[in-house]
Amino acid sequence: MGSTNKIALVTGGSRGLGKDMALNLAKRGNDVIVTYNSKKDEALEVVAAIEKMGQRAAALQLSAGDVKSFDAFLTTLQATLKKTFQAERFDFLINNAGHGINVPSLAATTEEQFDELMQVHFKGVFFLTQKAVNYMNDGGGIINISSGLTRFTHPGSGAYASMKSAIETLTKYMAKELGSRYIRANIVAPGAIATDFNGGRVRENPQVQEYIKSITALPRIGQADDIGSVVAFLCSEDAKWVNGQRIEVSGGMYL
Repeated sequence: MGSTNKIALVTGGSRGLGKDMALNLAKRGNDVIVTYNSKKDEALEVVAAIEKMGQRAAALQLSAGDVKSFDAFLTTLQATLKKTFQAERFDFLINNAGHGINVPSLAATTEEQFDELMQVHFKGVFFLTQKAVNYMNDGGGIINISSGLTRFTHPGSGAYASMKSAIETLTKYMAKELGSRYIRANIVAPGAIATDFNGGRVRENPQVQEYIKSITALPRIGQADDIGSVVAFLCSEDAKWVNGQRIEVSGGMYL
């Protein structure tokens, strides 16, 4: 395997949706760099799984909401590209890292919670992408992760969903401004998925699960592996003419 492989960078790739994205990207023949916030061991397990598939992989620490740390991160990324992948640049940026908050309403959302969501889900994505495109090959792609909650509402998700709406608008601007470099930018918007996200609320709560099934055209709960394959598709030649789009992957919630 030479360094002719495309290289994907998945933020928050140590577990949940990000892990499945990383594994699906590898399955399609990409080399993969995953970032983790604190769970280094889990990230290294993902790396080992990717290497087992015959692809190259690496794990790097990234605090997705700490913009001041991004220059140091990109210096490390450059060194890793050279050492592990014999490459100068990478091809696909998947802005997946994130967290939710459990609050019942807008009224219960604190300024601190709001700021934390904004740092990770909007400001961090804005500035990481701004800086990372300098290390990307022409003809690559950016996938930003949004949420079904930008199309339908669920009490308590107002702050989170607003950040994701901002990302959806930003993605169109990325697609337009990076078009001359043939870098595509698209949105993947998952519905309710059974992962650790939001304290595992969807995964652990049978009442929540029954409710979700009742409002979803395909009457089951979304799983992490429903999402990764769509991200991998968007990072392939099969999707070379898909640009500036929002693809919801929710089984048809609230249709």
